[in-house]
Amino acid sequence: MSDINVVPYIDVMLVLLVIFMITAPMLTQGVSVELPQTTSEPIDMDKDAEPVIVSVDADGAYYLDAGEEPERALSIELVQAQVEKILAQRPDANVLVRGDHKVAYGTVVSLMSRLQQVGAQRVGLITEEPQG
Repeated sequence: MSDINVVPYIDVMLVLLVIFMITAPMLTQGVSVELPQTTSEPIDMDKDAEPVIVSVDADGAYYLDAGEEPERALSIELVQAQVEKILAQRPDANVLVRGDHKVAYGTVVSLMSRLQQVGAQRVGLITEEPQG
């Protein structure tokens, strides 16, 4: 018989598929932020380049989704220093801000201004599609 038996390969593939389906939601990290809902056009970004994401929760605490502890609140000065280091290595990186819809507008604008001071050329806002 000259045919290759592919049944064991299909079994392995299905097991791997189940494993990845279970572990993929666990890989999502970050701070719980209720994003404002709006209809807008997506930002043109390189799909391979990972953006730098800075989050502001409802209490006005800052989080950087990079480094060892993405769920630890940081001061604005520390966020600036970390983003500056990242931009020194990747000057064309996109910087995105996830601002909770309950946080003061001035807090988000101040953060965006400080990010531009450290060299962020493109600073964008992350929003959600309206529900319903």
